[in-house]
Amino acid sequence: MLILIKLKIQNFGRFLSNMIMPNISIFIAWGMMNALFMPLGWQPSKTLEQLISPIIFYLVPILIGYTGGSLVAKSRGGLVGSITTIGVITSTNIPMLLGGMIAGPLGGWTIKYFDKKIENKVKNGFEMLVNNFSLAIFGMLLAIISFFTIGPFIEWISLFLGELIKIIVSYNLLPLTSIIIEPAKIFFLNNVINHGVFSPLGIQDALDKNSSIFFLIESNPGPGLGVLIAWFFFGKGELSKSSGGAAVIEFLGGVHEIYFPYILIKPKLIISLILGGMSGIFMLVSLHGGLISAASPGSILSILAMTPKGLYFANIISIFCSFIISFISASVFLKYHFYTIQKDDQNIKNTCEDNLNSRILKDSHKTFRFSDVNTIIVACDAGMGSSAMGASILRKKIKNANLNHISVLNMAINVLPTKNTDLIITHQNLTQRAKKYAPYAQHISLKNFLNNSFYDNLVKKLIESMISSDDNYINSINTHNKQKSHNLFQLSESNIILNQYANNKEEAINIVGKNLVKQGYVKPDYINSMLAREKIASTWLGESIALPHGTIESKDSVLKTGIIFCQFPQGVHFGEDVDDIAYLVIGIAAKNNEHIMVVSNITNALDDKDTIKRLSNTTSVKEALSLLTIERI
Repeated sequence: MLILIKLKIQNFGRFLSNMIMPNISIFIAWGMMNALFMPLGWQPSKTLEQLISPIIFYLVPILIGYTGGSLVAKSRGGLVGSITTIGVITSTNIPMLLGGMIAGPLGGWTIKYFDKKIENKVKNGFEMLVNNFSLAIFGMLLAIISFFTIGPFIEWISLFLGELIKIIVSYNLLPLTSIIIEPAKIFFLNNVINHGVFSPLGIQDALDKNSSIFFLIESNPGPGLGVLIAWFFFGKGELSKSSGGAAVIEFLGGVHEIYFPYILIKPKLIISLILGGMSGIFMLVSLHGGLISAASPGSILSILAMTPKGLYFANIISIFCSFIISFISASVFLKYHFYTIQKDDQNIKNTCEDNLNSRILKDSHKTFRFSDVNTIIVACDAGMGSSAMGASILRKKIKNANLNHISVLNMAINVLPTKNTDLIITHQNLTQRAKKYAPYAQHISLKNFLNNSFYDNLVKKLIESMISSDDNYINSINTHNKQKSHNLFQLSESNIILNQYANNKEEAINIVGKNLVKQGYVKPDYINSMLAREKIASTWLGESIALPHGTIESKDSVLKTGIIFCQFPQGVHFGEDVDDIAYLVIGIAAKNNEHIMVVSNITNALDDKDTIKRLSNTTSVKEALSLLTIERI
């Protein structure tokens, strides 16, 4: 029950922030104009000052209304939501951001309900007429209704909240809001709090005072920075190693989600965030600090850009104080409870195994297999910060493992594709939401988007599954061919070429290819295909072995299945790293799927390092043949 309630709160909060976040650039533009052209700005201008008011009174509410309607009923909902918002705007003399957040979805839901009722009931040729007039009629009616109801109601709410805030500030109670704000942020409600609550309040406040404290309450990076730096100096294990980089990303990049796992693994640290947040707000109130507009993302760079003239000292001091208080208190918790951190860190290392082994889920359609994975999506609340970093880490590991068929993406949970996604990785607090948007995908939870152990284990699992899948395929082919009782390919002394020399891998491939042609396995143009295949991706296998072969398009150039085993005693550089030196270069030509058996035979023969070393140095073709002799199929 609690999980369901939390999920509904997150979904509602996400919906609110989704109306604001696409329009953040408009807030920033409005804030920059305020900072520059207002009477107290850097470049006061009565002429350009006229641009400021229409943005916040008309443009922003209409865009919010359009966005809210679009979230419900796409473009038709957006149009009706915009018209409905006009009624809200003209009914009062205050910015109607909250009005747009109500009027927009109302218009969307209305037109969506109407469209559903008339579905498949409109005669051919009248669709455009019905669509246009339904938008106009419902937009007009809702604009009138919102003019007399929603607008006055929002005005009353705004006045009530304004008086309530004045009372809170007068009694110095505003810092106590951190008791609610900081824990809520940890459960990924940070965007909701900032853009769904404080941005509308801040806009109204900034119109009266030329700045607002509300823009800096949630976006203050100080508390999170203090916790991360404390982890860096006094934490233990994997989280401590990653906390330094996380601190830089949080403070300069404004990705606050990055410190959430550090709190969740050590819940007592929420006290540090609360104390840091309270001290920051206290200093803002005392020094009359604030921003001219929303700082998004919550980076120190964005905050400085949105700081009006004369308030830099107040804002910087408030951020610094929140950092110091958070750091000191977090250091105490970490330094004197390190033994539990070690245990928690071990739990982090086990997270991947727990998810990848014991939590392999089954749906009503199929059993999940890692060997089937072609697309992995790392998702978070906004799809910009923590998921982008997690996807970057995983993408690099996937590339290093030569799993080139797997693509790694990052995106927001609410735009996850319903189908055609194999694996989705989310924070454990967001997994239930992700399942709602992508029910047919496999979902894996993690606690920290920067957990390298998690990604290492995932890549290991992907590789093991591919090997297992290939082995099963090979075994099925081998069983089939044993029933045929004949060999498709027989290795002989003529296939073994020793003591070759090449300056580079292109020369080595030419030597191997010419011998394939000489022995009648391929046509001459197959050599060019081998060189082309090498440009796509290196055929370096590791363990001193390279396995060059042609592209799929060159199958018509293969006359019969065969291999050429070439020894290069001085070595040839084949891989991406400096140490990727091949002493054994094995050229392959195979008809149909026979290459699977050929590769299987080669890997079976070269599964011993001593054998590889002897083959790299032998001067006897007979010895090489005996070392390569394996059970025939």
